[in-house]
Order: sequence, then C-alpha cells, then structure tokens
Amino acid sequence: MSDAPSQGPVKSIMPKWVRGPQDFVGGIALMAIALFALWASSDLQGMHGFSFGAGTAPRMFAVLLLGLGAAIALVGILIEGVHLATYAWRGPLFVSLSILCFAVTIRPLGLVLAAFLTFMVSALGTHETRWKETIIVGVCLTAFCSFLFPYGLGLPMQLWPRFLIQ
Repeated sequence: MSDAPSQGPVKSIMPKWVRGPQDFVGGIALMAIALFALWASSDLQGMHGFSFGAGTAPRMFAVLLLGLGAAIALVGILIEGVHLATYAWRGPLFVSLSILCFAVTIRPLGLVLAAFLTFMVSALGTHETRWKETIIVGVCLTAFCSFLFPYGLGLPMQLWPRFLIQ
C-alpha cells in the first residue's frame, strides 16, 4: 500500500474562469505591490523635460510591475496552470519580525545587543533550529558586524547600550 496522497480532484475557491489560480493570484499580488508603489511615490517630483525627478524611477518601475502583474494574471485566466500551493508563513514572519526588532532596538541597545537579538529572532523562523549552533553563529556574526561597521567602514555606530557607556 502506498503512503502517497491521492491525486483526486482539487477543490478551489477560485471562480471557474480562472484556469491557473497560482498565476492569477501571483499577478494580482504584483499589481497590488505596484499600486502601493505608485501611491507611495505620488508626492515625489516627477520628470520635468529631460531631467529626472526623485519619483521618476519608482513610478517607471511600478508601471512596469503593474504591466507584468497584469500579464501574469491574464496567463492565469487563459492557460491551464497549477492550483494554489500551500505556503509556510513561519519563515517570512520571523524574518520580518527580526527586521522590526533591529529597527526598534538599534538605538537604545546598541549594535552588539541589537544584532544578536535580531539573529535569535530570525532563527525562530524554522523548527529545525539547533540552539547551540545558532548561539555560536550569532556571537560570531555579531562580533563581525561590531568590527565591520564602526572600524572597517568607519560608520559612527553605537556599539553598546547608553546606560552601560555612561
């Protein structure tokens, strides 16, 4: 007896006219990102004659992304394609949380603690994390960043929390 899942009919929440749901949803997602970029760059100066303004490149790329998203969504409507695949949210969620963690902790805690804490939060993105190795790698990467940014690149970064320095 085989343990492989059966290849029975796949139940979809998509309308019947969508033949490739994964392409269709991907195209809609790209168009949403493009519309957000157009909205976010709406207050930037555009092109004046032959000189580019600050908003010219973001708008050009957003329009290109909008067209690409529309083409991909159209492929999802016209051509038979794969159904929506399941998506693992844990990895992207904890990587996004680690970026927010770094942004919130870099000023009050300094580079050393913020970088280590950020690495530990991102390590929660998988259930396969081996904590002993993760802590060793986190210490090594934190030490590397602590020398690279202030000394190697000459960036004026606070390494330790303010309350430890004073």
